[in-house]
Formats: sequence, C-alpha cells, structure tokens
Amino acid sequence: MSLPSNFEDLISEAEGLSLYKKLIIQLNKDLLYANIDLEFDEETLPTSLKFVLQETVFNLINSKFSDYLNLLYIVDVSEAKVRSLDGGDTLKLSEDVTFLILQREWQKVWFKAKYS
Repeated sequence: MSLPSNFEDLISEAEGLSLYKKLIIQLNKDLLYANIDLEFDEETLPTSLKFVLQETVFNLINSKFSDYLNLLYIVDVSEAKVRSLDGGDTLKLSEDVTFLILQREWQKVWFKAKYS
C-alpha cells in the first residue's frame, strides 16, 4: 500500500473506494478513546473535516499538550514522522499533524476493508 502524499489524494482515494464514511467512523472512534470532545457527522465535507480537526489539533498543541500526545498515541501516528516536522510554526505543525492523523486513520480503514 502506498500512502497518499497529500490531503486531496487521500480524500479522492477514500471516496473512490467508498470508504470516506468509514474513515470518519474510525477517526471518531479514536477521538473518543483519546477523550477528545469532538465527533464528526458521517456527512461532513472533507474540507470541514480537515479544518475542524486542524483547529482541534492546534488548540491541543497550545493548551492541552498531554492530550495532544495521547491522541497521537491512540491514533498510532509514527513518532519519527512527527519528529521530522518543523515545530517552529504551530499553525503549520497543526496542519502537518492533522494530515498524519488522517493518513494513519486511512491506513487502518484501508487495511480493514482489504483484509476483512
């Protein structure tokens, strides 16, 4: 499996395989496990999904860092990938981490669909 390299590719692949709703369900499940007070409707538009998730990640980085780390752990985002990001600009960091979260959630959904 080659992972999508940007948000647009990820969404088009998810929609092309009719797995976008499952992506949202998986994301909601992990947000709940991480005790993050956020739940997306299955009909959420991809742009809204990205914007709201990024805003949440930004707020977690700035005010609830331990919850942010817990979310990364629950979602199982690669520590090496997070460390490779530039932490100087919190807004850019939140955008990059949001993509890593969605990319990892997509990986989970894709594997479940392929091997179930």
